[in-house]
Amino acid sequence: MWIAIAVIAVILLYFIAVYNGLVSRQNQVKEAWATIDTQLKRRYDLIPNLIETVRGAAKHERETLESVVSARDAAMKANGPSKADAENRLTETLKSIFALSENYPTLRANENFLELQRELTDTETKIQAARQFYNTVVMGLNTQIEQFPSNIIANMFNIKQEKMFEMDEKEKVAPKVKF
Repeated sequence: MWIAIAVIAVILLYFIAVYNGLVSRQNQVKEAWATIDTQLKRRYDLIPNLIETVRGAAKHERETLESVVSARDAAMKANGPSKADAENRLTETLKSIFALSENYPTLRANENFLELQRELTDTETKIQAARQFYNTVVMGLNTQIEQFPSNIIANMFNIKQEKMFEMDEKEKVAPKVKF
């Protein structure tokens, strides 16, 4: 009888440990996404300043500037799975702003633009690092959910896999700026 109680206790402790591990991984995924959101907020705050600086030096590039503003607005409004797609579009449009600077010597010489460009580049680097961390944490959660016997516990408590933050096809191609 003591052996049966001991076996049940071990199974129960294992069940609790697996469940707590899944909950811990879910919370890590949420924290990793919050880190991405923090960097995205910083990016959103920098973009209007960058746009105004570029607007002053390259007044006839209104279409490029409007596409960046539009992409920023869409990214700020997006939620859930569409958030990653909207952010990828914003990243793509930002590349076109930096490409513009190559054709405008006054813009390249503008200290404000250069500082904003450095800050935005730094923010983009932090976003990429946060995305990598997010994907690592998501991979850990998804792997645990797929493995036996934790998959049984995950199904019992409706713990679902999370989607990785992936780059879309547009981001894989360098932007083209036409004059």
